[in-house]
Order: sequence, then C-alpha cells, then structure tokens
Amino acid sequence: MPEQSTPQSLSEAPASPAAEEGVTAPATGGLTRRRLLGTAGATGLALGAAGGAVGYTAAPSQASPLSSIGADEVMFHVKHQPGITQGLQARGHLVAFDLAAGAGRKEAAALLRRWSETARRLMAGEAAATGDTGVALDAGPSSLTVTFGFGNSFFARTGLEKQRPVALDPLPDFSNDHLDRTRSNGDLWVQIGANDALVAFHALRAIQKDAGGAAKVRWQMNGFNRTPGATAHPMTARNLMGQMDGTRNPKPAEPDFDRRIFVPADSTKDPAWMANGSYAVVRRIRMLLDDWEKLSLTAQEQVIGRRKSDGAALSGGTETTDMDLEKTDANGDLVVPINAHARISRPDQNGGAAMLRRPFSYHDGIDANGTPDAGLLFVCWQADPLRGFVTVQRKLDRGDALSTYVRHESSGLFAVPGGAAEGEYVGQRLLEA
Repeated sequence: MPEQSTPQSLSEAPASPAAEEGVTAPATGGLTRRRLLGTAGATGLALGAAGGAVGYTAAPSQASPLSSIGADEVMFHVKHQPGITQGLQARGHLVAFDLAAGAGRKEAAALLRRWSETARRLMAGEAAATGDTGVALDAGPSSLTVTFGFGNSFFARTGLEKQRPVALDPLPDFSNDHLDRTRSNGDLWVQIGANDALVAFHALRAIQKDAGGAAKVRWQMNGFNRTPGATAHPMTARNLMGQMDGTRNPKPAEPDFDRRIFVPADSTKDPAWMANGSYAVVRRIRMLLDDWEKLSLTAQEQVIGRRKSDGAALSGGTETTDMDLEKTDANGDLVVPINAHARISRPDQNGGAAMLRRPFSYHDGIDANGTPDAGLLFVCWQADPLRGFVTVQRKLDRGDALSTYVRHESSGLFAVPGGAAEGEYVGQRLLEA
C-alpha cells in the first residue's frame, strides 16, 4: 500500500520471488531423500479407492516430480545473506534468542557454526545433520531462507563491545509505540521464510534444537503472505487491510539499490565484519481492523492516498504512475490528502530515505472481546537505520493518517552481516576476528 520507505506501511518486497540473487531454477539434477515423493502416496491411493466414495486419498495418485514451488532453491553461500532480496514467501517465522547465563563468545561462535550448517543443508532440501524430525521429509527446498542477525546486547555478552556498530544504538521512542519489552530486541535474531508451511516449521524447530544450552528463545512470531502462483500473474500483494502494499519498494535492478540497502565493503562508519551486510528493523504492528473496516472505501483510500482496487495513486494513472502531489479537485483540495500515508512516506518527502520492506502478515487469534490480534510483522532492510527507518518513522509520527488504525507492539534492531563464503559460517569474521 504505502510508498517505498514506510515503516508503518505494512508492505511488500519485489513481486516475483524468482530471479533474485541466490535463487536458482527448480532443481533438475540428482534427487535427495527429501526431493523424492514418498511411496506412502501409492498406499494411500489404494486405500482411498477401496473405500469408494467414502474414502479420500492421502497423497497424489502417482509419484510425480516436485512442483516448481517445492523445487525452488535459494543458495546459502552468497554475497548477501538469503532472505533479504528474495520475493515474499508464503510462510515465515521470526525468532529472537538470548545467550544462556555463562555463554560467551566461544559458545556463540559454536552456535553460529551449527546454525549455518543446518541452514545450508535445509535450504538445499537435505535433512538436518543430526536429529532431523522428518517434518519436511517429502518436500523440496520450497525457497527456504534462513537469515541471522545480532542485537545490541550481543556485543556486551560476548566481550565484543568494540565491534558493535554505532548503527545499533537503540531506536528512539515514537508516539505510536505500545511496546512489549519481553517481545522486543534480543541477543540473536533468526528470520525463516519458505513457500511451504511445513518446510518453514521444520527449519524453525531445527534452529531451536541447535541452540541447545547456548541460547534460549526470547520471543517468536509466525507470519504468512500470499502463496506465489495464487494470482494469474505476479503482482503486488495485499496486506490485511486489503490494500496493495509495496508499490514503491526499491528494486535490486535500481542503480542505487546496494548503496541504500547494504553496507559497502569500504564503509568508514561500520566495522569491517559488516561488509555486504544490512540492518533489519523488526516491528510487530497490530492493525485495528474493526476500526479500519468501519471506514467507507473512499475514506480508506484517503487515508492511504491510493485506490484500493489497483494501487494507483488518487491523482490518477496506474499503480506505477508517479503520484502528482500538487493535483487538486474542483474545490481546490489536494487529491492526495496532505496526511495520506503514501504521500508522507515517499522518499522525496524524507530526504531520499529508503528501505527495503519484506514483511509477513500475522493473525494470532481473537481477543476475549472479539477483536482480532492481527497485523504485520514488519521487517525492513537498510544500510543505515537512522537514515532509513528512523527518518521516515519520525515523519509518520507527526501526522500520518494511518497511525489511527495501527499500533506498534514490539520492536527490534539487528545487525545482519554479509553472507558466509564457502567453508565459513555467518558472523565468523566478527566472532573470530
């Protein structure tokens, strides 16, 4: 729905999940154990046939190759960690860990080594090295990505305070914050995404088990997006307000994309271990859907500044037509209201501030009073969170029409190092410096 750098903008990343860095074509080579459809499918078919109209088959009628969704594989050893530039995934888990009492740099290094090896194997459609649960036994990689980051508190816990980036200074308070501190921040952060729910859960469980006695879960959140292929052609997804969301997200093909999103290798303000990395701001943004859905369609569009039907700006054109901020109606009023979310969050209204939003929607049930606990697990990426997220959020804080209908309930900021080279684990350049 909103423009390209919106924290509250309940957003979306590039529409197509393929053809981004680290994404391969569907696997066509040797089959791994998890890429074979189980023979149990044939048994299920026979039992279903025997039951006639009463029975239902438990699996496809015959063994067949994995669908494109199941076969899609994202590479682990890449320049930038996976899970940043890939398109939105159908299922996601965000989880933060705190190091256990007595655990320090040595234990953290061993943990990141275990986690990296598990992520590499699972992203290739293989089983975990030890104790695999078999949850995703019959599935392919399903575009699984696993991404690791470090919170502000990690550096004191490991004696690495001198390596802590200045960019990890705590985020300022905002007027729309209602933060639950127990569901915010953390020493370590892991983002898991996949286009199959069981594949994503399998990775979550493996990561949790790998933590062993070195770290314990601080908080964990589950999210979802529209499944790739659910529309006739790739298009911008909708959030739980029904709004097309992410129209102006920066695209990897843009010439200044890397400068805005990733820390350059020759950065003078970031430590060397952050080269090719990025900073992730994570916010649990609750949508006050009962209040939002009472608005008329026209009122909703005025709040956002875009048409709900196709995402086009109220000033006219299509979804990708530039918004005319000066256009007025017959009464001389601005067509795109002065407090419209899409107007306020535009980069050209924020000194060029930009970030790559790559969120998941969430629904955590119904409160006792019948109110849905639903909204957005907002994740945005930028080379500098002060220039990206903080700049835009401060502007939104001063008069965004959407702020009446959303509430920020948890928050985190994490330093996400560059991708691990072959033979390395994520964070090795920090932990073994």
